[in-house]
Amino acid sequence: MLSVLLESITRPDEFKALLSYKFAGKSTNKLSHQKALAADSGKAKCYFYLNMTSRSFAAVIQELDDDLRDAICLFYLVLRGLDTIEDDMTLDLDRKVELLRSFDTIIYQKGWTFTENGPNEKDRELLVHFDVVIDEFLKLKPGFQTVIADITKKMGNGMADYATGEHRVNTSVATIKDFDLYCHYVAGLVGYGLSDLFAASGLEDPSIAKNTTLSNNMGLFLQKTNIIRDYREDLDDGRQFWPKEIWGDYADNFGDFIHPENKEKARACLSAMVLNVLELIPDVLTYLSKLQNQSVFNFCAIPQVMAISTLALVFNNMDVFHRNVKIRKGEAVKLILASTNMDNVIAIFREYIHVISKKNDPTDPNFMKISMAIGKTEQWITANIPTKQTVARRSSLHVFLPILVGLIGMMVMQYFKTN
Repeated sequence: MLSVLLESITRPDEFKALLSYKFAGKSTNKLSHQKALAADSGKAKCYFYLNMTSRSFAAVIQELDDDLRDAICLFYLVLRGLDTIEDDMTLDLDRKVELLRSFDTIIYQKGWTFTENGPNEKDRELLVHFDVVIDEFLKLKPGFQTVIADITKKMGNGMADYATGEHRVNTSVATIKDFDLYCHYVAGLVGYGLSDLFAASGLEDPSIAKNTTLSNNMGLFLQKTNIIRDYREDLDDGRQFWPKEIWGDYADNFGDFIHPENKEKARACLSAMVLNVLELIPDVLTYLSKLQNQSVFNFCAIPQVMAISTLALVFNNMDVFHRNVKIRKGEAVKLILASTNMDNVIAIFREYIHVISKKNDPTDPNFMKISMAIGKTEQWITANIPTKQTVARRSSLHVFLPILVGLIGMMVMQYFKTN
């Protein structure tokens, strides 16, 4: 904790957020959750595995309303189990594909466990004790079970297709279309499932589940941002999720970007990847604006504001090619505490869009397209948040001034080139 505080000591807003978060009292939902765990050892074990596999995701799940919390916990654990099988490179391919394509039926088999993962697979213990998850899954309302099984089937088949060589070339995603499809399988379908669970709980209007494009793009915004951030980690592990259709314009080999002589090509490729994600922002904001339940809004908004802050951090940041870059813990806590309403979320997105705009280099081949993507986000805000028109105009000036300067710079450079 001390190192985290020291990291943010020169940023008073982050320092204050860290202290507030540390000493804040427990919410009504959290207290209700703890009471339920004390009375149910099986449920408590599931939340133990949730904390073991994802501490950050566990925190936001536990703040959900009682009607939804357990369903989303088990949805996450089922998909984490599926992902643990898909990630394990020590499993025989035929065995892996068999499991992936049948996992939606496995979750109905009381007593099922799995001990065939490699010893170094980080979430191996979840599958060793998966019978606990199945027992709690079978206690859910039938409507929740149906949603979870349906998404598990779709995701498992998608993962199996990818594992057997479809939609990729060797270990590399080939086209942008394949990139979108892969991200749909591993994250967009999660968006589908969450929207269906929100609607099934009665906490959100059924219409939230009907617009699958918005649900899909909520997942894609998170997944694509993480894939950009994880370039070096994936490269070192022999994985390539950046589509060759993008990186192939700047290098012959995916690993070329780590070499100093390829710095400018690496920078241009990185901006092309960020551009691919920026175009999703209007759909993310549209989805969030439709949510009505406070706990659901917080649950959905927090990962999205983390993603836009991460996207601003990785943009034009050459450290991406050498290490895994992350936002400061103090910055993350400040975002968590602020993500309680749409006005705050809009302000956060604007703040980081402004950061991206200032880092957008007029000499970058993607400069104009990035500027246009930023403009589309501002256009969405102006059209959909009418009560903040004055703030919108003021913020728009801050966003578009660097773009205007860049355009003038390009015109001047072009003039001298032709004269």
